[in-house]
Amino acid sequence: MYRNYLKRLFDFIIALLVLLFIFPILLISAVLIKISSQGPLFFLQERLGKNGEIFSVYKFRTMTDKKRDVNREILKGDAEVTKVGYYLRRFKIDELPQILNILKGDMSLVGPRPCMPFQINEFNEDGKYRILVKPGMTGLAQTKGNIYLSWEERWKYDRQYVENISFLLDLQIILKTILIVLLGEEKFLKRPNA
Repeated sequence: MYRNYLKRLFDFIIALLVLLFIFPILLISAVLIKISSQGPLFFLQERLGKNGEIFSVYKFRTMTDKKRDVNREILKGDAEVTKVGYYLRRFKIDELPQILNILKGDMSLVGPRPCMPFQINEFNEDGKYRILVKPGMTGLAQTKGNIYLSWEERWKYDRQYVENISFLLDLQIILKTILIVLLGEEKFLKRPNA
């Protein structure tokens, strides 16, 4: 029942409450982005949603306006990240505009992170599970190491999440995500069991 009906209601109510709570952070972030670097406020990018549908994900822009290789992970100290962008990324503030994606119904609070559309051709058996549900602002793989994991490791966690969706699991992931934001994701790296 939670998976099919209550999860969407939970997402909508929590996203609305979070949006009201974080509005000052969004406003301050927007001002800092605009006064510290040239370029748009938001970074929009096509991502893969439930059942392979394409949608535009919202993020605060944290990088210079140069063209870059979208396949490359952005790690700590990357020269393309702006000074303000470093802090927005470190504390995951750049992801907060995805609350709008949740309210629109493109995303969920918890689920596999939305990937680039071309990646559907690279999925192994575990990876195929990630498009059976809405992508999330956070997910099981993000609480186990995120960008420090290989795609295959992330997909294994995504499959584990999809097969075990529950209110309690979502709540655990949300609470752990808060710890990761405060303490840094490097402290939570955990490789999946083979």
